[in-house]
Amino acid sequence: MISALFIYNQKGEVLISRLYRQDLKRSIADTFRIQVISTTDIRSPIITLGSTSFFHVRHENLYIVAVTKWNANAALIFEFCYRVINIGRSYFGKFDEVAVKANFVLIYELLDEVLDLGYPQNSEADTLKMYITTESINSERAIMEDSAKITIQATGATSWRRSDVKYRKNEAFIDIIESVNLLLSVQGNTLRSDVAGQILMRAYLSGTPECKFGLNDKVLLEKDPERRKTSNTVEIDDCQFHQCVKLGKFDSERTISFIPPDGEFELMRYRTSDNINLPFKVHPVVTEVGKSKIEYRILVKANFSSKLYANNVVLNIPTPLNTAGVTCSVPTGKAKYVPAENSIVWK
Repeated sequence: MISALFIYNQKGEVLISRLYRQDLKRSIADTFRIQVISTTDIRSPIITLGSTSFFHVRHENLYIVAVTKWNANAALIFEFCYRVINIGRSYFGKFDEVAVKANFVLIYELLDEVLDLGYPQNSEADTLKMYITTESINSERAIMEDSAKITIQATGATSWRRSDVKYRKNEAFIDIIESVNLLLSVQGNTLRSDVAGQILMRAYLSGTPECKFGLNDKVLLEKDPERRKTSNTVEIDDCQFHQCVKLGKFDSERTISFIPPDGEFELMRYRTSDNINLPFKVHPVVTEVGKSKIEYRILVKANFSSKLYANNVVLNIPTPLNTAGVTCSVPTGKAKYVPAENSIVWK
């Protein structure tokens, strides 16, 4: 339950202020500005002062702050704060101080729609755009027809998708983006490694189709000994789904079943730390030549098949803070010294 929502700029000025319950006064906004924004040593996104808790997210040059006096679900509040950011991006392209000041009337209208007495409501940007818009006025008959569609979508089983979507050609595109995080010791041993991934989907499908796909998940494949022998399993540590995914089927069958929203959306996020195959191996050799010179020799080796290739590979090589000059020699690509970052960038 959220009692108040504030949006600040970097100076601590309140750009948006909305109270949803009577257990807080508007002066509580000054408390966050003094205790958090004006203090540089505050790093936690959750600050509790007395019986009041402040949940804040930094985005661009803004602070999105949710305030409550209740024992609320922290994950739910943070998810809502990021939903506010996504809605702002969807409406304004970029959600920053300039966009907030230029569209504060629309933002207040959106906040009144997505929060009811402090409880999050429908926060799908596509649904909100159907009835919260700054476009020209439609005819009365068109408004009545649109209102009927909006009511069905907002209160139906699939609030994230209209049932009357039609395309001449049905298409669906899936992009999997993974980030490998790795920490090595001086001897080259792996101390920590994990992969954070997200599945992005663009769906241009007619009607309300149900889509399914599976994962080579260890939990599923270990149930079948024959598939376990021939398949490379992946143990997923944790995952997060879009609201369109039917969680019951994923828990029982380990298949992702969903009715996709129209257009582009993030279907899933996941993290795994088991059996990680590193795409590259970096062998650095640092040699001190005298008292004022250091020589770097860096070898980068690809661990994947020669049939595959990597694009836009960039190496950031840190240099000492007192570096006066750098001479770079690379067999492929280009390398240059960036004094502002104290590093050599090899592309």
